[in-house]
Amino acid sequence: MRKKLLNRRAVLMAAGAAAGVATGLVAVPAIGATTPATTTSGARTVRVPRTRAKSVTGAAARTVQAEFPVEHVGVSWTGPRRGASIRLIGQDGSRGAWTALQPVCGAGADGDAGDPAKSVSALVPAGGAAGYELRLPDGATDVRSTALDTVNGPSAKVATAAATVGRIADVEYITRAGWGADESLRFKADGTENSPQAYYPAQVMTVHHTAGVNGDPDPAATIRSYYYLHAITNDWGDIGYHYLIDEAGLVYEGRYSGTDGIPAHDADGKMVTAFHTSGNNSGNLGIALLCNSNEQPPTAAARQSLVRLLGALSTYHGFDPEAAVTFVNPVNGVSKNVQMINGHRDWLSTECPGTTLYGDLPALRTDAAAELSR
Repeated sequence: MRKKLLNRRAVLMAAGAAAGVATGLVAVPAIGATTPATTTSGARTVRVPRTRAKSVTGAAARTVQAEFPVEHVGVSWTGPRRGASIRLIGQDGSRGAWTALQPVCGAGADGDAGDPAKSVSALVPAGGAAGYELRLPDGATDVRSTALDTVNGPSAKVATAAATVGRIADVEYITRAGWGADESLRFKADGTENSPQAYYPAQVMTVHHTAGVNGDPDPAATIRSYYYLHAITNDWGDIGYHYLIDEAGLVYEGRYSGTDGIPAHDADGKMVTAFHTSGNNSGNLGIALLCNSNEQPPTAAARQSLVRLLGALSTYHGFDPEAAVTFVNPVNGVSKNVQMINGHRDWLSTECPGTTLYGDLPALRTDAAAELSR
């Protein structure tokens, strides 16, 4: 039994091993890190940028001036998905042009109140603006906006047992420490975890797009913004996805899953529950591409990494990537017939994972199946 477990662990990843081997992906250091200090216990010290945030609700959320350069703006409301817009306020007080808000992937925790189809959110790059103004559609309620700076704030040294680069089979990935996750965001003021990890056998894999901008110049900073919005603003306690993939093909570790070094899983191979398909999260692996695939297809590099990751996870769990399966929620017993590799819109009313990516799912299943024989 132990030998089998070790074999499965070896298939999934060997953290930090052979980080210099050419895989088509770039090994990047921790965000803002100096040369890591290694203690006798093997822990590493990295510099994590502290996220600065200003969150405002109601009418006050429509015009916001921040006390720091705003790198992203998160906006959420309940109501019509279309008709919202934003304009940025420059450091010199100038107003930019009004730009339509593009709703992002409507991820969600199990048990969230309200109709997920009517809960709308957006994340907008702000490029160091001083503030912003919002226009929201008629009937919008529960309005909240959050000014975020995940780039320029003071950094703190954080000891971590995790390497900054790991491997999932032949797929290199950036650990949470590598993209600068502030692990304190997972905890309440009293020191308890907001969303303690729960683990169940994986059954299916769901593909998402974040529906943000294409051509993102700083994907790690964007991930830190999503992390703050998911963990703090949405009160989920962590980022909603198990893995994220940027346009260069870099794979990032998402939801925290313990200290055993296996991303998204515990030492027994069960997957940690995340927050990407409201009501159907337990047993459902979520992979998000950092792009808007309604506007254009994902890059070739992102698609290649997605195929390799789907193949590696299928090998690990014994999945048939081309199978149709019956998903049974291990928490409430509710079942649904889906493809092993499916899209977010197969679970609820959403555009995610975007028109082009959803249309590519049949080919992705075929290509992921081919990975099993490599």
